[in-house]
Amino acid sequence: MKVLKGSFEGGKGLIAPRKILIITQFIFAIILITSTLVIQRQINYAKKRDIGYDKSRLISFQISDNTRLTKELVHRELLETGVAESVSINFASMFESESKFTDHLRWDGKDPGNQIIFERNYAEADWAKTTGVKIIQGRDIDIYTYPTDSSAMLLNETAVKVMGFADPIGEIIYEWNTPYHVVGVVKDFILESPYDPVRPMIIGGPANSWLNNINVKMNTYGNFAENLERIEEIFRKFNPTGVFHYHIVEDMYNQRFNKEQRIVSLISWFTAFAVFISCLGLFALVAYMAESRKKEIGIRKVMGASVTSVIYLLSKEFFILVIFSIIIASPIAWWIMDKWLTNFAYRTNIPWWLFFLVGGMSLGIALLTVGFQALKVATANPVKVIKSE
Repeated sequence: MKVLKGSFEGGKGLIAPRKILIITQFIFAIILITSTLVIQRQINYAKKRDIGYDKSRLISFQISDNTRLTKELVHRELLETGVAESVSINFASMFESESKFTDHLRWDGKDPGNQIIFERNYAEADWAKTTGVKIIQGRDIDIYTYPTDSSAMLLNETAVKVMGFADPIGEIIYEWNTPYHVVGVVKDFILESPYDPVRPMIIGGPANSWLNNINVKMNTYGNFAENLERIEEIFRKFNPTGVFHYHIVEDMYNQRFNKEQRIVSLISWFTAFAVFISCLGLFALVAYMAESRKKEIGIRKVMGASVTSVIYLLSKEFFILVIFSIIIASPIAWWIMDKWLTNFAYRTNIPWWLFFLVGGMSLGIALLTVGFQALKVATANPVKVIKSE
């Protein structure tokens, strides 16, 4: 009651806990805002990475024991009808990781004690043409033009470096006891996580491998959904009882960012809540101060103080609290996010301007919160405030 009447003067000891609470609230809010921006920056950085192949209009569908016998018929029909620009029959699609690793490779000059894990795939023909992977040396595998390509092999750039070949074309590589001859080298491309370095990879001919997948690059003309329906019709034409289980490669690639997107969403909710609580604290504190100093403010206005000077009087202390929070929170946020980024081999940096941006946002939030109440007090009629009780 004394505070509301304006007759109680609170000491610094009473206000100090409130100030500490405001600082603490804004520290958490600033850390959360910074974390959200850094994680989103990392996601965008990975999304812009050159993946090394063309995922647009590329779909993949599986073939089983029951449908494998008709794969050549499906392959020819897809091209003849014009629904497909290119087709490749493969061991696996561009995003599947099951059973796609091998450490049973031998080549001339390999250290027997050095066990290296390679990613692998196998294809009959037009693998690079269909996926859009760039061939930088030699040619693609094509068993229809070159029957001996059933035991041909492509290497990516990383595999060439790992194997130590100066000129890999014509080199013999054994997988288990099957010899493969290298016919081409492809540019590195991302098969697994876009945040990880590219692994060494081989793409072999179909000598000793089941081919379980068909990649289809759709033509540019026509509606995507309609073309997809036509592909399914062709599949069912030769496999009436088969299951058409397909994937859109672009969608599957985008799903690799789901985990980080969920983290962004979760932190965003916590950030909004933390900012809201911080604003409530600021609003309550400035309201308390305005009420306890209303007579002083009234007298100042009678003596000629402007609205701007009164707003500054009420706001400056809170801006100091927020600036103090920024100074404490910034190095903590940097340390946390730098530790988080070490989980990724392919990572963005944390630019210095990000902290100025977050600091500006925090000061802006404080200005809106404090300014509303301060403006209300500064524009009140001073006569009503200082009149005798």
